[in-house]
Amino acid sequence: MYLQHFGLREAPFSLTPDTSYFFAYGHYADALNTLLVALRSGEGFIKVVGEVGTGKTLLCRKLLNTMDKDFVTAYIPNPMVTPSGLLAGLASELGITLSNRPYGLYQLQKMITDRLIELTGEGRKVVLCLDEAQAMPTDTLETLRLLTNLETEKYKLLQVVLFGQPELDERLNTRQVRQLKQRITFSYRIEPIDRDGLDSYVSHRLVVAGYQGGALFEHRAMRTLYKCSRGIPRLINILSHKAMMAAYGRGDTTVGQRHMRMAVKDTEDTQLSSPPRRWPWWLAAGAMAAAMLFYWQGDKMPGVSL
Repeated sequence: MYLQHFGLREAPFSLTPDTSYFFAYGHYADALNTLLVALRSGEGFIKVVGEVGTGKTLLCRKLLNTMDKDFVTAYIPNPMVTPSGLLAGLASELGITLSNRPYGLYQLQKMITDRLIELTGEGRKVVLCLDEAQAMPTDTLETLRLLTNLETEKYKLLQVVLFGQPELDERLNTRQVRQLKQRITFSYRIEPIDRDGLDSYVSHRLVVAGYQGGALFEHRAMRTLYKCSRGIPRLINILSHKAMMAAYGRGDTTVGQRHMRMAVKDTEDTQLSSPPRRWPWWLAAGAMAAAMLFYWQGDKMPGVSL
């Protein structure tokens, strides 16, 4: 709606995980580099954890697009599968043709093992990326662990990267999957964007979308944006998009505080109003002491009734 108004080629704050918008800043760049180094060194299990909306899926897609021809990648976005469903999905990602007849776990594992040995013989490393791993059933997690037992004397036949919410750490701390936790050799936690990075993040997305003008968001609008989004990229995108729509609707060429407040008011899970102010403990204690003294004196003074 507002593309021509602001001189844009495409919507800059879409929620789809478009890797051209990947923000190589701070811990996002560190996370990508950590993953690439760990995978090139042939580690078995790698874990990336982050809160909802912090960009785990985009990081996963960027990783898949960054790995060169020496890697064969498999991506399973929905972890709510049975052990056989996981193996069938992996087999399909590795180019194994499956007929419509049912396969047992042993048959699927045998076909996957043969394919992994074949790819390793070609000098290629196989990487499986699992998104939303915190939702994976326990028996499927165990099947995943057993897959990583496949190895030569020097190399793992399969490397696994788990992307998940903090609940994944809680799952891994349970007794049922403690063996899987011990196999995680690299771990990274994605944090929200800090205040210093917010301006760069917004500018980056605008430039990728074709914007060539000056500062589009006013300083006060950016301050409100950070406060209300808490630095979470998904909320930043939602609020920025709505604020630009509000500015466009009023015919304004910059996004100001008023537009951003309209966006915040229209969006759940944002923080705008300040919590009720509480008195310092010493002020509250002083007020109580004064009230008690007044009551005691009034009780002693003639003609004064309390």
